[in-house]
Amino acid sequence: MTSISSRSLLVAAASPLALIAATTPAWGQEQQAAPAAQATADASGQQPSIVITGFRAALRSATAKKKNSETVVESVSAEDIGKLPDSGIGDSIARLPGLAAQRDHGRASVISIRGFGPDFSTTTLNGRQQTTSNDSRAVEFDQYPSEILAGVDIYKTAEADHTAGGLVGSIDLRTLRPLDVGKRIVAVGARGVYEDMKLLPGSQDKGGRVFGTFVDQFNHDTIGVSLSAAYSTDPYQTKDWNAWGYGGFGSVPGAVGMNGVKSWYEASLYKRLGGNATLQAKLSDNLTMTWDGFYSDVKNGTDQKGWEMPMNCGGGCGHDSISNVTVQNGLITAATVQGTPVIENYREDDHIKQASLGWNTRWDGHNGWRALADVSWSRTKRLDDRLESTAGIIPGILSTGPTATVSYTFTDHGPEFVSNYNGASPALVLTDVEGWSGSTHQAGYDKIKHVRDDLKELRGEIERDVGGLVRAIKVGADYTHRTKNLTQDEAFLVPPGNALSAAIPANLLQPTFTLDRGLGPILSWDPRDLVPNGVLDYLPNPSGGAGQAYQVREDVWTPYAMAMLDGDFGSTKLTGNVGLQAVHTSTSSSGLQPTIKDHYWMWLPSLNLNFRFPNDFVVRFAASKEFMRPRMDQLNNRVVVGVDNTQTPPIYVSSCSGNGCGNPTLRPYEAKALDLNFEKYFGTKGYVALQTFYKHIDTYIDSQASNPNFDFGPFPKPVGVTLPPSNIGTFSGPVNTHGGHLYGAELAATLPFDSFTSALSGFGVTGGLGLTWSKVARFNGAKTQIPGYSKFVGNLTAFYEKNGMNVRGSVRHRSGFLGEFPSFNGAPEQQYVLHETSYDAQVGYDFPDGSALRGLSVYVQGQNLTNERSATIGVIDKLDSWYKYQTYGRRFLAGATYKF
Repeated sequence: MTSISSRSLLVAAASPLALIAATTPAWGQEQQAAPAAQATADASGQQPSIVITGFRAALRSATAKKKNSETVVESVSAEDIGKLPDSGIGDSIARLPGLAAQRDHGRASVISIRGFGPDFSTTTLNGRQQTTSNDSRAVEFDQYPSEILAGVDIYKTAEADHTAGGLVGSIDLRTLRPLDVGKRIVAVGARGVYEDMKLLPGSQDKGGRVFGTFVDQFNHDTIGVSLSAAYSTDPYQTKDWNAWGYGGFGSVPGAVGMNGVKSWYEASLYKRLGGNATLQAKLSDNLTMTWDGFYSDVKNGTDQKGWEMPMNCGGGCGHDSISNVTVQNGLITAATVQGTPVIENYREDDHIKQASLGWNTRWDGHNGWRALADVSWSRTKRLDDRLESTAGIIPGILSTGPTATVSYTFTDHGPEFVSNYNGASPALVLTDVEGWSGSTHQAGYDKIKHVRDDLKELRGEIERDVGGLVRAIKVGADYTHRTKNLTQDEAFLVPPGNALSAAIPANLLQPTFTLDRGLGPILSWDPRDLVPNGVLDYLPNPSGGAGQAYQVREDVWTPYAMAMLDGDFGSTKLTGNVGLQAVHTSTSSSGLQPTIKDHYWMWLPSLNLNFRFPNDFVVRFAASKEFMRPRMDQLNNRVVVGVDNTQTPPIYVSSCSGNGCGNPTLRPYEAKALDLNFEKYFGTKGYVALQTFYKHIDTYIDSQASNPNFDFGPFPKPVGVTLPPSNIGTFSGPVNTHGGHLYGAELAATLPFDSFTSALSGFGVTGGLGLTWSKVARFNGAKTQIPGYSKFVGNLTAFYEKNGMNVRGSVRHRSGFLGEFPSFNGAPEQQYVLHETSYDAQVGYDFPDGSALRGLSVYVQGQNLTNERSATIGVIDKLDSWYKYQTYGRRFLAGATYKF
């Protein structure tokens, strides 16, 4: 018999995610194996036991879940997440077949499934929809400490009772259920973190994490409690360079070059407190109730200091001029520019609080009838304060010529510079260096963004066993009410008394630092000290933030029905389900403009068939209609409707009251999907699978379109002007379009080598390779890539685990893709991201039961071992047109866990 030992449970508790390795057994496999195991025991007089623990147990659990699932699913088991890497769950999810991560300051904060970016998938917690901290629906995974989770499942095909949506899949984060664990578990742990770059004086390159877990059962195992908490301080250091973009230079016909450059160092300290509590009560043989709560408090403070200079403004940016130009393939790769640099000291403080509560009731009549009811609430509040300050030699409005001569040459890591500008000169003053603010004379700016996201969800379901091929029928309904608000306060930082500049007091200066790329020393100060010390005045700018505000309200009613299938056709077993969702959505969007409402229905059939052959071979087929709702900020009502009287007859046209027009009448993405999988299993030890898929995109969202046939009927009309005779006009912003496809294949495997020879016991590999083709049509008919789409995604983990010793190495690769990044105003900005390959490794040891240190596990980890860069380009067919180039350094971790 193969078993997962009680010690495996305790090892798992060191990172509570590992508990799934013991709490999610392969029920079908165990039942099939039981008679054979008993026969062996009877014949020998002994019961053989091969005890599997740690990472291999986690892989077996994930394999069993994939094998017995009725859908195409990938799972990350607890121990897997808990040990490599464990600074966040995003890195571990990205090691699954067909998944990839997009890094933000070195953290894997968002996940791409099957070539689609995070706006095309949903994330739930214990099956419940969650609020988000950003303007979109995409969950930022670095908010969830891995230690408080019990597992992660990624569903790649649709089922009627999965109501959250997702065009390419959904991700479900799961917390512990103490009655399923069945044992008392007490575990604590700590680790230290070292970042091998320290860029700014006074910044931190060391951090740490502590956590604790308690699980127990009471009253004859009818009441269960689990408590988990984790606190971490993680330093992040970033070398960051970017171009303003690329444009033509009048003096260099036929070539494009950088419009401006910015180079800076960033140092941040990411503090996170996360906790989860669950109470389970088996009130009778029929009735079980579960109450659980999750809380996360994240504070991220970032210092950003550096150098910026416009290069191409036609003489309007500090008298810019260009000479000594080298052009290659239509791209300016070397030049000398005369201009006016700006020394910048910025500070951004981000505070995110997220909480969710749930109450689940399950009833089993033990007569073929079952029911559940679930009530949940989720709220996220975010306060983001970005404070900017600028300094230069002279106020821009007084400048009579350039203040610097800067030469650059492109290399394989972006441009290198030669500059005669002294960025650490004591003569620098706080001022509007370029003279762009006019009479305001600003020397800085402050943006304070407030986001509040509330979601309530109600769910009810009844299930009845039928028998025969249709094993059971389930009917239910889900209702969600969601409201997302964004407001923004803005202010100028100006020299007192309407002066043109302000000196920086010597007592506020910090030690200088030296930028890379040849840009030299930079003067440093904390912008938070300027207003309290009277150096600059704080001048509110009400009109600046008012146009950014919006409130989007969404009510979704989803009744569904599903039949579960289970039948035998000779030696082949058929399982699966067929179902239908009917989704009714009502939205309202408000802000400075009058409220606009919309409503619509969607009908979404789904089919999952699994042919299970007696030789552990499974063939899966799935067909469904899938959807994904627009980003919340894409539904904003910042639209101002005007009249274009230059047309005959006049027509309606749109403009924005803030940065980033929305479209309150925008409809979801929709696609028809087909999946065909071939999977070979080796019991529950491992598997090899070929997973193929095709999606025909019926409805797409072009986020930057101009629609000359837009119906302005639902929109408030302007007053005091003659209105056009028709509601049809030109709308600029996100609109729905049609046409596109996504298809590809994934090869996935988990292979413990002892499945083939005992000589390699303890060794194994797990990983996958995905190949995807995709194309969608923009509104104007042009073909484009889908954000987040990578043609190649691959990952591989090789491991050895035996006698307490565990060694693992991982590599992840994704080819280039169109990524989305927050722009200056916070709206998403698309850039083409170049390919990335990253390496991680771990060595650990678990002290055996007979040792005086029984229960202690120690480990060391290395992350991003090659200091892989994250780079984007500005012109997609010119690989040297560097747009952004970031490096984050290597991270080293050492830690220990102890199980009582």
